[in-house]
Amino acid sequence: MNRGARFRYEVTKKIEPILGVIIILTLVLNSCRTKTKQIFGQDRPKPNIVMFLADDMTWRDCEPYGNPDVKTPHIQKLASEGISLDNMFTSTAMCAPTRQQLMTGLFPVRSGAFPNHSQVYDGVKSLAHYFGDLGYRVALVGKQHYGPDASFPMEYLGGRQHDSGKDGADIDLEVIEPIVNDDRPFFLIVAQNQPHSPWNRGNPSMYDPNKLQVPDYMEDTPKTREGLSRYYAEITYMDSLLGKTLEYVEIAGKTKNTISIFTSEQGYSYPFGKWTCYDLGLKTAFIAKWPGKIDPGTRNRATAQYVDVVPTLLEAIDEVPQKINTGISDAKDYNGFDGKSFLKVLMGKKNEHRDYTYGIQTTRGIIDGSESYPIRSVRSHKYRYIQNLSSESNFYNIVVVRDSIYKDWIQNAKTEEELDWVKKYQKRPFEELYDLENDPFEKINLAGRPEMAKVKNELSAILENWMVQQGDKGVETEKEALKRQKGKGKWMSHDQKLKEKSN
Repeated sequence: MNRGARFRYEVTKKIEPILGVIIILTLVLNSCRTKTKQIFGQDRPKPNIVMFLADDMTWRDCEPYGNPDVKTPHIQKLASEGISLDNMFTSTAMCAPTRQQLMTGLFPVRSGAFPNHSQVYDGVKSLAHYFGDLGYRVALVGKQHYGPDASFPMEYLGGRQHDSGKDGADIDLEVIEPIVNDDRPFFLIVAQNQPHSPWNRGNPSMYDPNKLQVPDYMEDTPKTREGLSRYYAEITYMDSLLGKTLEYVEIAGKTKNTISIFTSEQGYSYPFGKWTCYDLGLKTAFIAKWPGKIDPGTRNRATAQYVDVVPTLLEAIDEVPQKINTGISDAKDYNGFDGKSFLKVLMGKKNEHRDYTYGIQTTRGIIDGSESYPIRSVRSHKYRYIQNLSSESNFYNIVVVRDSIYKDWIQNAKTEEELDWVKKYQKRPFEELYDLENDPFEKINLAGRPEMAKVKNELSAILENWMVQQGDKGVETEKEALKRQKGKGKWMSHDQKLKEKSN
């Protein structure tokens, strides 16, 4: 072999492995591009996602859900451009458990985030992992109420964890501008503080207390009306923040390829709302817009839960949620989501999703909470069944102990029936059963009626099976609640405080 031929042979020998790698990478990239084009269209990138959270807003207190008084033009506009779900539920009417189930797709006891101000078990994954691994820029501005950081590896853009109403705006929306203008797809959570009490934002003069329509699930008193005026004003203020958020997306030219979601978190802090397992606590507003995918101005009565949201959004970007390992197994060694996708509901292709939704309340660890008052519930389309596992005790929280509204309702109840209903907030039987079609505000307990025994027993068995799957041991689980709280000092129950006072 002459010198020239030998030189060509040596060069070829050296570059062949490199050429092989280049060819393989080219094939892989072309495959990925082909898959992306098949999913999202020839030139369409992955959709962005904006999730805007209200804070302690009863589901019906906005225009799309029928409140006759409160003004929410931006929520209404979103509803007119998208779909409103009439039966969405959280499983816990408290901030931290609700937000973490929304981000993980897991129910609270299984994830570890079941008391308030709690965090999930080490190793639990969240949407920050799932979407971040797919190239999304995942960010949150405002209220966090999640932990540990390793389970929620998203960009934190700052914001208040609780709004005092002083020292300027509670949330700086300018920080989201770089996110929505990024070349990467984004998943942005706007977690502002409204209308969480104390109601100190907005313009209460918009809402004359004397002209408001007090709902049937409240006692009509001057104190109730004055509170509603400030609560509604803060909802209208919050609505303006939603408008500004969506405006940033519009200015960036991203609206057409963005899934925009508004949801109300959980019920207000009046009696029978937050900290309960009634519909006023667990039911949420949920509105979604996706131009070209979701029909505008539509509604759907399908039942869903917050744990279904992450699987739904993963399926929306053509991932398979059933293949996801959440980082933790349930009591039956299943490591997938507790939730399941309702994408077909959003697309108008189905009108049903879940047969049952579940609820849990832990008073241990909340301000002025009971020493132990675990509540568990299951809801079908027609009935809600509740077990108060420590019904021999009184139910305590800040509403009962410090807020004068509860005493005001007791003093101003107009009938014996109304008085009995108000008192039930603090003293409840072991079992409660409500016919939601005929008694939507859950005032008439049917649990003791012989003709309802079959319904009650069926729902009790379904609730027990769910608790077993979750590893929920009821009172025993409640005793472990303080171990799940994040960065809290010594907690004293209201029962302990009463004992100390008497000594």
